[in-house]
Amino acid sequence: MSRESENTDDEPPKWMKFRSLLVFSMLLRVFLIVYGEWQDAHMEVRYTDVDYIVFSDAASLMASGESPYKRTTYRYSPLLALLLTPNSFFHRSWGKFIFSASDLLVGYFIRMILKERKVPEKICTYSVMVWLLNPFTFTIGTRGNCEPIVCAMILWIIISLMRGKLLQAAVWYGLVVHFRVYPIIYAFPIILVLNSKIFRSGQKPHLEDWNTGQVKTPTSNTEKKTFLLNLLTTLKSLFSRERIMFALISGGVFLACNAVSFYFYGQEFLHEALLYHLTRTDPRHNFSIYFYHIYLHYERQFSAVEKLISFLPQFTVQFALVFSFSQDLVFCIFLQTVAFVAFNKVITAQYFVWFYCLLPLILPWSRMKLKWEGLLCIIMWIGAQTHWLLWGYMLEFKGLNVFLPLWIASLLFLAANTFVLVRIIQRHRFSPLFKRFESSSSLKNVTKLD
Repeated sequence: MSRESENTDDEPPKWMKFRSLLVFSMLLRVFLIVYGEWQDAHMEVRYTDVDYIVFSDAASLMASGESPYKRTTYRYSPLLALLLTPNSFFHRSWGKFIFSASDLLVGYFIRMILKERKVPEKICTYSVMVWLLNPFTFTIGTRGNCEPIVCAMILWIIISLMRGKLLQAAVWYGLVVHFRVYPIIYAFPIILVLNSKIFRSGQKPHLEDWNTGQVKTPTSNTEKKTFLLNLLTTLKSLFSRERIMFALISGGVFLACNAVSFYFYGQEFLHEALLYHLTRTDPRHNFSIYFYHIYLHYERQFSAVEKLISFLPQFTVQFALVFSFSQDLVFCIFLQTVAFVAFNKVITAQYFVWFYCLLPLILPWSRMKLKWEGLLCIIMWIGAQTHWLLWGYMLEFKGLNVFLPLWIASLLFLAANTFVLVRIIQRHRFSPLFKRFESSSSLKNVTKLD
């Protein structure tokens, strides 16, 4: 479809207006929380996520003046337990309302980001619907999973950067990395875009609009040379004022949060909330290709080197993506997140929310048609996941020894993730998030030509 035809029919139908969409989404989530209470009380299979019970128990311990880490398997920041302390004296569903409110806030932030880049209203609404009306996303918050809070913080960091509020972005970035470690992978692309030619004190950075920022993904030899030249320039000016400020403030907030947590909860906090995630070995079946190897060798103690070496494929892919797409910041962190999850040592369904919140932000720049290529990608991804779940059901509920087929299903799921990621890259219209400020010399040359 040409852009002219898109612009002529820009307004969505009345029932699709953002306010109506937000109200419907809110009512849906309230209904699901109430229904979940009923299902938990009357049915054998609980609606509430097991993690929510862990959060609630930890919050109850904190409310009574004890360490939340006395609750086995609580491996999160104390801030999460603190946020959920009203569960023990107000209502047990308090946390679900907090998570669902964060879920709605993510939808609002998605719209804010797209409107800042002047995406047409109709495309903007469809993109927001991908998040708000996604069955996976609206159930994960109502079942009591905390990931929507993390998603909301990450989107707010992007908004702060787009508005030139580096101090605010740095504070929230330090906080979100303390709250959930995985956003640390975004540090490098954020640092790379904090270029003195883009960010200047007292000035809001210029954004590439949806209309003007449509260029190809940099693949030609000329563009590669330009990229390498820009990379060398970036490395030379690595210690710019903006980068130093962002690093010091975000690092300071992260260390301060950890220091306060360590002061109150000591070694328990350090091990459960931080170190555990670096050296985690989980023998339980999950989507990761590593689970079978860990299961077979779990009785022997893995060395620290063996535990950390599994991060090597992740790091390799992360660096390749950052060096290729860092200027298209939102697209870059989307690719990073998908790759990070796909190559992680442990993958559970809740991790998919990490990139679901970023998907609507890249859809307006995709040349992929829903029919047939987009549909093929969706079918492949869901099909590989369903195939894995069938073997997981046979293992978990039927007690059959299907570890090998389950591991093969994990390999197929990784292949599906890789295929979809490659197709998304190929169909993406590369668009740097920020415009560079023109130098005074270039302005003089333009004036002379005029």
